Amino acid sequence: MLATAGLLTAAGVLSLAGTAQAATTLGGSAAAKGRYFGAAVAANHLGEAAYASTLDTEFTMVTPENEMKWDAVESSRGSFTFGSADQIVSHAQGKGMKLRGHTLVWHSQLPGWVGGLNATDLRSAMNNHINQVMGHYKGKIYAWDVVNEAFQDGGSGARRSSPFQDKLGNGFIEEAFRTARAADPAAKLCYNDYNTDGQNAKSNAVYAMVKDFKQRGVPIDCVGFQSHFNANSPVPSDYQANLQRFADLGVDVQITELDIEGSGSAQAASYTKVVNACLAVSRCAGITVWGIPDKYSWRSSGTPLLFDDNYGKKPAYTAVLTALGGTSGGGGDGGSGGSATCTATYTRTNTWGDRFNGQVTITAGSKAISTWTVAVTVSSPQKVSATWNGSPSWDGSGNVMTMRPNGNGGLAAGASTSFGFTVMTNGNTSAPAIGACTAS
Repeated sequence: MLATAGLLTAAGVLSLAGTAQAATTLGGSAAAKGRYFGAAVAANHLGEAAYASTLDTEFTMVTPENEMKWDAVESSRGSFTFGSADQIVSHAQGKGMKLRGHTLVWHSQLPGWVGGLNATDLRSAMNNHINQVMGHYKGKIYAWDVVNEAFQDGGSGARRSSPFQDKLGNGFIEEAFRTARAADPAAKLCYNDYNTDGQNAKSNAVYAMVKDFKQRGVPIDCVGFQSHFNANSPVPSDYQANLQRFADLGVDVQITELDIEGSGSAQAASYTKVVNACLAVSRCAGITVWGIPDKYSWRSSGTPLLFDDNYGKKPAYTAVLTALGGTSGGGGDGGSGGSATCTATYTRTNTWGDRFNGQVTITAGSKAISTWTVAVTVSSPQKVSATWNGSPSWDGSGNVMTMRPNGNGGLAAGASTSFGFTVMTNGNTSAPAIGACTAS
């Protein structure tokens, strides 16, 4: 039930080729709004079936998490290794996804040899690195983070100390962008940073640089806002206004590394704020979350992503999908014409050596429903050994369980119920696939 067929245009906006019913995935729903929805991806997880399946189903943009950073591709001077990055690029291209390149010039994850160069050699090495990496992927990358995190935190608005800043001076950023434009004229060129999500000294300094670049014709097409949030650093109240002021300079804005620590409705509400801000700024090209399941996040203890450790869709996922105008369920037109709709959200509740319990929460849409059905598919040789709070039926294989209410299935608008089941793993611990919720 994809809402549209969409392609990224040269302007970085998704052009829509027709409309249909509400989309049921993050990427499809974002495409219907003229945006992309991406994820940071690690090559060493692509062999995990649930990881690849979730990536392929939900996302339309990929950012390599570490595989394109300087230490990964040029650990010794002039010797380039692209194997892991190529794996991600090949996977994304095979699934029709776009790619963000991350990152060309950054003070961190930098091989020691770079810092030991004198100014002349460092300038040569920086430009060669940009040319070689961008040349290798020329025509395959939608946007590059050309320079990453070049400004200090705090109230100074000053540049961060780095080999590039200390030896080449303020001009290194402009030089990197000019070199990048020549290396791949079709790729969008971005400056990317964190703690610039609201208006503050750091974001003001970046704003002044971008304004200067635009006035002088320095090639810059986009500004990336990493958007790492938690209780101590929440989504700023002026987040949307800050995105808009950058967009007003004539650049695209992109939310590049989104993750929000927390859980439940509070986390969901914060994700909703971010999505709504992007949708309200016409030049916000899209959103990338920094990972897929919580367990692989760089902040895994804070459970900051949209999928739990078992790839179950969290309340934050449902909130994002809803904010994008999508729906997890069937039931006619996804709610746009008053039809009954519902969503189904899966959570693994308990795990033992040979089995685990799952719970599916059914939530009615904006209209009351009288009944619902949800299909749950387990992977052979798994078997469902027990169920509760529902009435199941089975297909011939015994792998697909269709659950209906056990008695009255009526739910008021926005109300929820749940059913549970036990899966005997028989050596396969993968999460079940939860089908669309159908309501009437």
